[in-house]
Parts: sequence; C-alpha cells; structure tokens
Amino acid sequence: MRAALWLLALFAIAVAIALFAGNNQGTVTLYWPPYRVDLSLNLVLLLLVGAFVFLHAVLGAMSALFDLPRQALRWRTQQKERAMYGSLLDGWSHMLAGRFIRARKSAEAVLVQERSLDTSGQRVANAPQVRTLAHLLAAESAQSLQDRPGREDHLKQALSQASARDAQEVHEGALMRAARWALQDQEPEAAMTWLQGLPQGAARRTLALRTKLKAARLARRTADAMETARLLAKHRAFSAGAAQSLVRGLAIDLLNAAHDVAQLQRAWNSLEPSERLMPELAVHAAQKLSALGGDAQVAREWLAPVWDQQAELGDSIKVKLVLALEAGMDSLDSAWLARIEAAQKANPRDATLQYLAGMACMKRQLWGKAQQHLSQAALALQDIRLHRKAWRALAELAEERGDSETAAKAWKRAATD
Repeated sequence: MRAALWLLALFAIAVAIALFAGNNQGTVTLYWPPYRVDLSLNLVLLLLVGAFVFLHAVLGAMSALFDLPRQALRWRTQQKERAMYGSLLDGWSHMLAGRFIRARKSAEAVLVQERSLDTSGQRVANAPQVRTLAHLLAAESAQSLQDRPGREDHLKQALSQASARDAQEVHEGALMRAARWALQDQEPEAAMTWLQGLPQGAARRTLALRTKLKAARLARRTADAMETARLLAKHRAFSAGAAQSLVRGLAIDLLNAAHDVAQLQRAWNSLEPSERLMPELAVHAAQKLSALGGDAQVAREWLAPVWDQQAELGDSIKVKLVLALEAGMDSLDSAWLARIEAAQKANPRDATLQYLAGMACMKRQLWGKAQQHLSQAALALQDIRLHRKAWRALAELAEERGDSETAAKAWKRAATD
C-alpha cells in the first residue's frame, strides 16, 4: 500500500513538473556589459538545482575528509574496548574452567587496558563496573590460589569503586563475595561484618541470607541463625519440609544452650507459636526442663498442645512424649490423670498409652489399675526402654503386695528382655 502511494505521488509530481515546464515561456536575462545572455527559466531552475546538489556533495566530501582523524581515533578506541571486554570474558571463562592463573592474568590485562583508555582521555562509559568486575575476578582467582594478600588488595580496590552510582550493584556483590571468602577461611565473624555493610534491601536477598545463616551457625550464634532461617522460610528459599527441619534443629540448639531454668524459659518464649507446636521441640524442651530441675507443671503446659495431637504422632516421638510426662509424674494432678485415662480408653490397643496410664496410676497409688495397665503394656511394648521399665514397675508392685516369686520373675524379665 505504501509503495502504491509513493508511485501515485511520483506521478503527481511528474505531471506537475510537466505542466509547469511545458507552458513556461519565462526567460532570465543576464547583463554583463557589453554582453547580454538570455536563458529560459526552466534552464535556470535546472542549473540552480544542479549547483545545489554539487555544492552539497563537495561540502559532504570535505566534512568526511576532515573527520578522518576522529574516525580513526574512534576506531582505535573501539578496538581497545573490544580487546578489554574480550579479556574480561576470557578471564571469567578461565575461572569457570578452573584455570585460575590465566583468569588472574586476564583480569590484570583488563585493568591495564582500561587504565590506558582512561589516561588517553577515552573514558569507557561503564568504567567503574568494568574495574570492579576485573578486581573481583582477580580476587576470586587469588582466593582459589590461596593468595590471601593478593585477594585482599584486589578486594580493597573493588570496594573503592562504591562512589560510582552505576557500580553500586557490583559493590554489593563484592561484599557478598568477601563474606563467602571469609566463610571459606572459617572466619564467621568476619563474614558477618562484611554482610553488615550491605544496604537494607540487599541484606534481605536470598543469597545474603543464606550466607548469613552459614556464618551464624558456624559462629554458634543460634539466635541470629534462627531469625535468618525464618526469613529464608518466608522467602521460600527452602522447601516446606527442609525449612521446618532447619528451624527445628536450630531451635533445639537454642534450647540446649540454656544452662538454667530461667535461660530455658527465655529460649522457649523466644520461639514463635508455630514452632512451639512442633512435637519434637516441645518434648525436647520438657525433657531439658526436667533435667534442669524445673517445674513439672510448666513442662506439662508445654506438652499440652502435643498431647492433644498425640494420635497423629509417630511411635518414636510418642515414646519421647511418654518419657517426658513420666519425668514429672510425682506432681501429676487429677486433671492430667483424667486426660491420660481418657486417651487410653479412646485407644485401648496402644501399649504406650497403657504404660503411661499404668505409671500414672502407680504414682497415685491406684495399685489395681496400675497392675492391669502395666501387665497388658509389658507384653505389647516395642520400645526396649519402656518395656524394661514396665517390668520393673510390675516387680515393685509385686514386692509391695509381698509376692516375692512374681517380683523375681518380673525383675528377671526386666534384666533379660
């Protein structure tokens, strides 16, 4: 369509020129005494157009001639820039291939070429980024070659480019790389210091948080590691199962770091509500509290949410829950006794619950119920610890009622099974 319109326009112009030039009787007279020259108006117009075209061509040729030095300088600059960028690409290629010496030489060549361009007044537009990347490449190579002084020198020069706005992203990357190098050198505190230099937004990126988590765990700063793991879980840096396992492990380390009841209480209160509902954490906290001589009633309060979901627990965690409750059995109140009996009646085939109900009745001096529950539990328990403790309890009950023969058999089963 456009071509057709152009064709119509050309025809229209040709017709207009033909109409103007065909009937144009005008003349142009030039006087140059004693001469007189008469020219047709069409010829004069044609000569003017030709003169304009000729003058334009001459001026273009002269401009191109005088521009040759600048074009030559520009061509040489482009060749140097291409060589510089080529060296940079070669350096990263050598780094990925494990040729660290060649990578370092390529990085140094980039710096030499960039400096040459700068001193000749041909400054590269993104020079700060190029310099920072070249220094980082050289520092990475030095780290791989165990050249710590060389790494520190190049890192210092890379960080000095922070004043340039277009090198800010690369500066943040340099700080993250420095933190990772500190971790490789087993210096977690230095890694944390490097990460603290990041802006607030960059510090919350997944890569920075992962590095901070490793540094905090290596430095045994469990509280910082817990906070970082929570942020990573919110950012979905791990799968749901992996995040839960990581947080659970850090929370257990936090609880293990407590050396008295007050510290354990503070550690427990620092956990989020969803974390306190984890069966493994609640059971571990209750066992830790019992080991520190804490209040058994507080331990049972921690275990209450886990007890409400005990039907969904696996066998191993259910055994730990029973052992944690048994540790505070001396102060067991009637409310908890009723809860244990209700759970046992709701699931009468659960040997673990039978054992717990029997031990609770024994502590409350309900000898008949204790004998009944423990006798049934001792024959069905799979856990060796609960199995032996059940037989020992049966032996004590037999001794209490004066049945020496039954007590001896029970003690024998407790020792041999």
